[in-house]
Amino acid sequence: MSSRSDVLLRTFPLYERVKSLIPPMEWPVFADDVDAILELKRRRNAVILAHNYQTPEIFHCVADIVGDSLALARKAMTVDAEVIVLAGVHFMAETAKLLNPEKTVLIPDLRAGCSLADSIRPEDVRLMRRQYPGVPIITYVNTSAAVKAESDICCTSGNAKAIVEGLGVDRVIMLPDEYLARNIASETDVEIIAWKGHCEVHERFSAAEVRQLREDHPGIIILAHPECPPDVVALADFSGSTAVMSDFVATNQPARVVLLTECSMSDNVALHHPGVEFVRPCNLCPHMKRITLANIRAALETNQHVVTIDPALAAPARRAVERMLSL
Repeated sequence: MSSRSDVLLRTFPLYERVKSLIPPMEWPVFADDVDAILELKRRRNAVILAHNYQTPEIFHCVADIVGDSLALARKAMTVDAEVIVLAGVHFMAETAKLLNPEKTVLIPDLRAGCSLADSIRPEDVRLMRRQYPGVPIITYVNTSAAVKAESDICCTSGNAKAIVEGLGVDRVIMLPDEYLARNIASETDVEIIAWKGHCEVHERFSAAEVRQLREDHPGIIILAHPECPPDVVALADFSGSTAVMSDFVATNQPARVVLLTECSMSDNVALHHPGVEFVRPCNLCPHMKRITLANIRAALETNQHVVTIDPALAAPARRAVERMLSL
């Protein structure tokens, strides 16, 4: 059994990545789990996929693949491992399982859900199809496999406009995020029929908050996620997925910036850009924060919690995701 000093020595190079965010006194709290997770990954031939909203000690210290929903979906298909641990929310773990049916996919906490995914059910999609016969249904990846199975194709915030226009039709249904649908509708001539689902993180940002940011921080660059309300997006300098926002910061190196999205996003991007000042009026996602080093370790130690999908749902849901990835 390793001593505390051995563990700290082995994990020191990882601490160097996050030392600007995690005080030295706090690192020993994380070090045991980090060290154990690295060994468990080797022993079990496992990889960890982490969303951009994961906390820095997960994102920068134990994750093998990081990114937004689109990046994780794409990279999940190329994973050369027997076990995938999804450090994110449940629909992401389901998507990884859809694309890797022969692999073991684990979600460290079954309660890591999503307000968007909870806002729509398969019967709602069937109702929309009856209401608008012949109109293609585009389902956001932030949905259950059962909802994906009822759709024609999936999209993410990063590729939604390309999917809408790539279908070559005048009218589409986009489910379930109303604000994403309305924001994309403002950028295209395709008519978009929306649902009333909202993200509990992004719907809380307001136009008044954006105006206050500009007043308090003259010259600030404001980046908004397209799940934010349209009046927020209209007042921002730029809108895009978490990956696109990260690329914007890397390319433009603004002196001062705010990312209107989940809190950990700013932390993770800031580590790569020490010369950029990040103003942080953000909203926490309670579901993302259910994933911790401790339950990632437990997932690898005890195989909790294995993601399974009814084969009758998996086939059509996989087609919708694969069709998205092929465009």
